[in-house]
Amino acid sequence: MTTQFSVADIELELLRYPPKQEANLQAWDAADEHLLKQMTENEQTAVTTAVINDSFGTLTSALSHINSQWPIIIETDAKTSQLGAQQNLERNQLNNPNIEWHHSRALLPQGIELVLMKLPKNLNYFAHQLDRLSQVLTKGTPVYIGAKAKSINKALLALIEQHLGQANASLTWKKTRVITCIADGKARPLASETTWTIPQYSLSINNLSNVFAANKLDIGARFMLEQMPEGNFNTVIDLGCGNGVLGLRAKQLYPNAHIHFVDDSEMAIASARSNWHANQLDNPQITGEQASFHWDDCLTHLGEDVEPGLILCNPPFHQGEAITDHIAWQMFLDAYRKLKSGGVLHVVGNRHLAYHVKLKRIFKNCTTVAANGKFVILQSKK
Repeated sequence: MTTQFSVADIELELLRYPPKQEANLQAWDAADEHLLKQMTENEQTAVTTAVINDSFGTLTSALSHINSQWPIIIETDAKTSQLGAQQNLERNQLNNPNIEWHHSRALLPQGIELVLMKLPKNLNYFAHQLDRLSQVLTKGTPVYIGAKAKSINKALLALIEQHLGQANASLTWKKTRVITCIADGKARPLASETTWTIPQYSLSINNLSNVFAANKLDIGARFMLEQMPEGNFNTVIDLGCGNGVLGLRAKQLYPNAHIHFVDDSEMAIASARSNWHANQLDNPQITGEQASFHWDDCLTHLGEDVEPGLILCNPPFHQGEAITDHIAWQMFLDAYRKLKSGGVLHVVGNRHLAYHVKLKRIFKNCTTVAANGKFVILQSKK
């Protein structure tokens, strides 16, 4: 794995987060390099800069390397992105006091003079981010968006113009291009969250723009809902909860349980919290809080007092543009560490991902609960 970043006289050591993982992936891509190459060629000075979708802090670290006082406003929906940026700033001894951290629902401040942005995979989320920028950017503010060349087309440029201002793309360099958009100063309204129902479980679901399966129940979760484990569980974790549908159903099935919703996406946690309250799932016979919500990297910072009897998990197999199984590995390892003795990990995944191999290595046991043409549900006990 390459950790030495070098572009335009900027030398850094950069790691993905967490630094110890199964995946042999580097912390940056050519689009990061292209953006920074353009900044140095433009002789960009240190102005108040919004850095958006900076996966592990490459752009943030580079700007802080150029000028240790560079005012940076970071927006990210991913906790691993925030933790990765903090890790790489510290690793490179970049103590920039002028960094502000924002998630993708927080109100952005006025006075932004420059925006550096990576194109996210989810274009609905991208449109949401552009609308947010339109509410605070003055007319003429430059916005530079780095992306793979194959992802840029007329429809994407039209989307940017619709939500922020006129845009055009650079020539290709290392299979990437930089889109330049000039904000037109016209504020756009933010789109409302998507709402839909699951009648067979009497659930109403709200989804924010960067939550997986934004307008319907994904087929993996649907299969999992049909195969929930039997038992009397007092503490349940919905790991990688998304909109929280598995945890919501768990509360219906195990009414005495405290449900912990955990996700790397802040929007997912906000959606899960909204759905918990909207569906009024608190058991009136129990006093105190019956649900907790954790914006976190898997179970890294979950309290030592939380000892679940059941963990429900529908792991993602991509992180941004990278297809990877290291997140599933970390989820399974964290589940083994946190489960109480006799506790159960209940997993749904695509058949071809062969999660049973990983689970047997970690738990020394794995049972196939159900399978269809595409998915398999597996269970391991601690």
